[in-house]
Amino acid sequence: MALRNAIEGAARAIYIRARLAEERLRSGVVWWPLAPDFIADPYPAYRQLRDRDPVHRGILTRQIVISRFADVDRILRDHRNYSNDLQSTSSSYGSLGTRKKLKPSMLAVDPPDHTRLRRLVNRAFTPRSVAKMEDYIRDTARALLDKVDGSDEFDLMTAFAVPLPTIVIARMIGVPERDLDRFKVWSDQLARALEPLLSKAEQEEVVRADRRLAEYFTGVIEERRREPRDDLVSRLVEAEDEGDKLTAGETIVMLRLLLVAGNETTTNLIGNGLRGLLRNPDQLALLRERPELVPAAIEELLRYDSPVQLDMRIARGDLDIGSRKVRRGSMITLLIGSANHDPQRFEHPGRLDITRSDPGNISFGRGIHHCLGAPLARLEGRIALEVLLERFGTMGFGERQPKHRPSVVLRGLQHFDVRVA
Repeated sequence: MALRNAIEGAARAIYIRARLAEERLRSGVVWWPLAPDFIADPYPAYRQLRDRDPVHRGILTRQIVISRFADVDRILRDHRNYSNDLQSTSSSYGSLGTRKKLKPSMLAVDPPDHTRLRRLVNRAFTPRSVAKMEDYIRDTARALLDKVDGSDEFDLMTAFAVPLPTIVIARMIGVPERDLDRFKVWSDQLARALEPLLSKAEQEEVVRADRRLAEYFTGVIEERRREPRDDLVSRLVEAEDEGDKLTAGETIVMLRLLLVAGNETTTNLIGNGLRGLLRNPDQLALLRERPELVPAAIEELLRYDSPVQLDMRIARGDLDIGSRKVRRGSMITLLIGSANHDPQRFEHPGRLDITRSDPGNISFGRGIHHCLGAPLARLEGRIALEVLLERFGTMGFGERQPKHRPSVVLRGLQHFDVRVA
């Protein structure tokens, strides 16, 4: 069996190299996001795509890859020509087959279904409900750092960046503290469904996590119908617009979306953001001198190393993107991370500049599918940065080199040791 696996692995590697060579010969560039050097640093590959083939046809990925800001921005805003409905494509390439097994969330449906769901959820997930969490988020952040008090080095991800958003979104939803560990496991497993390639074991984990989360929330929803509380489950159950309400199934799917999005984006923002500041000590020093720049710094950190690197759409008809003809049903990959580094939109995009005069990152999307949780992620990111600067007079890299998780869609760190004093 080991010999057979080795032979199959070698054959696959040869096949991949051959197809990538063909892709490079056709266009002068390749798009292979599973390469280890790409996961470590995707920005050189983005630059090549923008310069050489901004509307790139990937042979291995079977997708049209869009890398320039203007194109990504326009397509994200254009829900009439570009669909989010993965059920509308016959493709099951990569993780699409697994994602099709899950009930689609608001992110994966088009109007009028999306319009209805967004309207109802907006009544529950309000700016007021987010803003009232500020004191709780700050107290939680400080309590997490209390646990590493006295340490001169610790893993920022394990101690702070991972638990903070988990605790916060669980509190908003109404999940008791005793269930946090289970929720984090389910969230991590469900987030993997966004990645382009999954092992069979990972596919099974995604489906199993979805089922367990649904079973858990079914009981919680029934309980909130009988006895409402001041939490998100109760507000979703009670949300109504002209007699229309969310079904129990829709409520469960919405909670799944909020759980995954509420964890992953903020965790990556905190980790990627602090790493960016430590790599640019002049910007960290400026932030200490001028703490009023923290909100602007969060926007720049979102741009500089985006927590979400790509999104996808499906062409509703035969379309022209740039000079390329795109056929109906084509899968289109929108490189958010590349768009945020496009020199046609941002001056010196490779430079971290918390005083940037040309803001406007695309990290939370555009148009009708703009991220519902963006205000919460920004609030948590701002508080996390403020609390870290308040607690530690100096911060630097620890002994271990930061390591990225093997992810393409969600860019974040697996571990990130920081030295503090």
